[in-house]
Amino acid sequence: MSSQNTPQTQTDISLLDRLFALLLHLLPHHLLSQIMHWLTRCEWRPLKNGLIRAVIKLYKVDMSLAEQADPESYPTFNAFFTRSLKPEVRPISGDAADIVSPVDGAVSQTGDIVDGRIFQAKGQSYTLAELLGSDSDWTARFSDGKFATIYLSPRDYHRIHMPCAGELKRMLHIPGRLFSVSPSTTRAVPRLFSRNERVVNLFETDVGPMAVIMVGAIFVASMDTVWAGTVAPISQRINQWDYKELPKSPIRLAKGEEMGRFNMGSTVILLFGKQAVAWAESLQPEAKVEMGQIIANTAAEQQVINTTTESE
Repeated sequence: MSSQNTPQTQTDISLLDRLFALLLHLLPHHLLSQIMHWLTRCEWRPLKNGLIRAVIKLYKVDMSLAEQADPESYPTFNAFFTRSLKPEVRPISGDAADIVSPVDGAVSQTGDIVDGRIFQAKGQSYTLAELLGSDSDWTARFSDGKFATIYLSPRDYHRIHMPCAGELKRMLHIPGRLFSVSPSTTRAVPRLFSRNERVVNLFETDVGPMAVIMVGAIFVASMDTVWAGTVAPISQRINQWDYKELPKSPIRLAKGEEMGRFNMGSTVILLFGKQAVAWAESLQPEAKVEMGQIIANTAAEQQVINTTTESE
């Protein structure tokens, strides 16, 4: 499945989208996120309970799925926002060939990485190299591979889980802007995902390299991983952590195991290498997905490769 990057003119972008994008360019992204960081961690009960109730009502959040269903039991708004779910509501496939969604959200785009570029929206794309902070080794490993972009709305579950079992090899925190990652913004802001602050998590798996990229956005005060805690400080340089030199205690995570979380909502980008996976037919733009849902299959891709080889 591959999206077409067709030419886009300014008339294709609505006036509202263009005005919203202009406003975002002018806003002090990190200052607003610092204010949000304080607000979402305030323990004053009238404030935090009011915020929680407002979000539940506005976004129709289903609290029956949460391990703690009582909204007022959460000590802060951020604790509510990053709430855990009952294990039984998000079953994980036991088939090793199945790749599962790392998050609850809506599909933005999926497809092939073509000529080193990843499709963002009609007329918009960005390079694989800039997304990965110009890491040439990993860029080469994902060349001609597959990508999937999943957007998390405020009503979604905001913990991130492993699409398949893997061993962490590298993590990069790449500073940048904090544009909104809403559908309207992806249409209007060029190279959005490679310009926003992000945490790039690079794994070795049974099907080769895998990247789980956590993209920051406006009001996303920080991003966490289970092995490093908060890894998105304000910085003007790329921070790199290598885990390949840990023979005594490698960081290995099973499929479906929690690997991180967004403190406020954003986007996850998945990358796989060439001929590693085949996306499920249901994984179309705007399709809703749930954490643990099967979104790709490694055996299906291998079958396609074998069929192609036999026909030749």
